Amino acid sequence: MKNLEDSDPLISRLYQVVRICVKGLAILMVFVIIMGVVDVGWTLYQRLVTPPFLILTISDMLATFGAFMAVLIAIEILINITIYLRDDAIHVKIVLATALMAIARKVIILDINTVEPQYIYAIAAVTLAMSIGYWLIHKLPRENHVD
Repeated sequence: MKNLEDSDPLISRLYQVVRICVKGLAILMVFVIIMGVVDVGWTLYQRLVTPPFLILTISDMLATFGAFMAVLIAIEILINITIYLRDDAIHVKIVLATALMAIARKVIILDINTVEPQYIYAIAAVTLAMSIGYWLIHKLPRENHVD
């Protein structure tokens, strides 16, 4: 694809536009991360100043963990964006790691009392499938795949 980009001025310009857009996404993602950190701090502060003071209940901790994990997922997405800018390729291993973190967040904040069993089975199936995929990516010889 690089040869086509080099030989055709239109394709070259289109790639430049896409790279500018990806840089814009990176800037926006940094803003999202900053706002996420502010939200985690605000959520924690609100939970600590409401009665009972300076005590976190299990539901308070789960809400805080969920917000915290969302920020970590945003950071992983930013890493995906910056790697794309550097290498101009999608790195399956990093994308799968981000997806695993997102599903882990879902599992951590899952309220078993409010969801149907089918939902839990579906989450388990997705987690297992992505874990196997991530394991396989790590086990494949280096020359057979792009990171």
